[in-house]
Amino acid sequence: MSLQPSAHEALIYLMVVMSAADRDMTDAELGSIGSVIHRLPVFKDFDENRIIEVARQCQQILQEDNGLERILAAVRDVVPTRLHDTAYALAVEVAAADLHVEPEEKRMLQIVRSRLHIEPLVAAAIERAARARHRPLV
Repeated sequence: MSLQPSAHEALIYLMVVMSAADRDMTDAELGSIGSVIHRLPVFKDFDENRIIEVARQCQQILQEDNGLERILAAVRDVVPTRLHDTAYALAVEVAAADLHVEPEEKRMLQIVRSRLHIEPLVAAAIERAARARHRPLV
């Protein structure tokens, strides 16, 4: 089966993949996905009523042979190159949402960086900004 999601769907797939990377999709991560879709301009034309449907599609694809590879290839191919850093930022946002990045999430971020050809300094800046946004006062 060919995988050709829209750019919006591909970005949501990436966030779901990040949330599922450690096999524990936390409420904080799921809330982060919803919040990102609601507030960021990249999702301006996306029908928010489809979030659950798209997340379920992603979960089904992940259960198939080479599902993760197919999703990552779709993100790379469908999301415009000029938005690859945005895609990476969305992945980092989800990983940082529960204030602790598990080793599996770190590995997934490495894979995403590689697939999307994110330069190391760009990746470091995105990661640092996410840590700053999610840091508690105390």
